[in-house]
Amino acid sequence: MKYTALLSLTLGLVFLGYSGNAKTFIKTHSQPVNTNQDKNEIRLLIRQVLKWTASKSVIDLHPVLSKNNICIGFDLKKHRQNLEKLRRSGFFADEFIDNYNKIIQTLDKKIKNHKFEKWDIRELPPFNFDNDASAWCLCQDNLSWDNVDIEVVKLSSNAGALKWNWGKLDSGTDPSWKTFSYHFRVVKVANRWRVSYLEGFDYKESVL
Repeated sequence: MKYTALLSLTLGLVFLGYSGNAKTFIKTHSQPVNTNQDKNEIRLLIRQVLKWTASKSVIDLHPVLSKNNICIGFDLKKHRQNLEKLRRSGFFADEFIDNYNKIIQTLDKKIKNHKFEKWDIRELPPFNFDNDASAWCLCQDNLSWDNVDIEVVKLSSNAGALKWNWGKLDSGTDPSWKTFSYHFRVVKVANRWRVSYLEGFDYKESVL
């Protein structure tokens, strides 16, 4: 009995000591948010993404298959190549790529099941995704991407919700640019910020 009680007491003290050390380790090694540094990195990231979308490297968001100019679905081979381009760019987290894949797969099924009106590819698509305004910025034209600034909605050491806008503009600038903002989210992957969500790629809105 004495031996059993002594053993239980010893194990209890060991457990308490380990628990205390674990808490100390977590507290000591948790990464604080360096707001200024993270904001600078995220601002640079979203500017790079927007410049990429205006380059020859950008993907065709509508990899259309057509017959007599009528869309009959999406080219899923080209779509897989698009997914690989997104991965190779280094700008996007898996969440964003998976969401874009889900948008295209859903729209492809709806088109093939005649859930939309017939789409003459020389005209705007019958669904919301990348229709009229670019999904990348929800705009038809733009100012210099170097003007883009960000506003933090919520930011932790490994994830953030933000908005980008055109920053400080001249007094003569079109007032609509001054009130414009675009929501996006980021996550940290291998110590680098990557885009996990863009407002123009919202799944529920895109597939309508």
